[in-house]
Amino acid sequence: MQIVMRNHRISLKGLSKQVNLAHSTVSGIIDRFAKRGMIERRSDPSDGRIALIYPTKEVREFVSNHLPALTHGPLEEALKRATKDDCISICDALRRLRELLDDIQA
Repeated sequence: MQIVMRNHRISLKGLSKQVNLAHSTVSGIIDRFAKRGMIERRSDPSDGRIALIYPTKEVREFVSNHLPALTHGPLEEALKRATKDDCISICDALRRLRELLDDIQA
């Protein structure tokens, strides 16, 4: 679902490549999402043989309006309870993580 949301529309073939799963596996997952009203399949305007996958309006609204609170809320609550020493340790660890990520990109 993250990939579908990030791309706004994607072909089944493109989605299969990005999640590194077989076309048939991804097709089955998309079918289940479509039955739940989370995904729409529409024909590609430039090539009617290709179906593009879109998140439904309800999913887009949920992600925009509710998901940030669900992901940030627990983190904010945990950080409110952190001591000064906890905060220093967390900042040091995040700094180190940034360094490791930068090394990968270099």
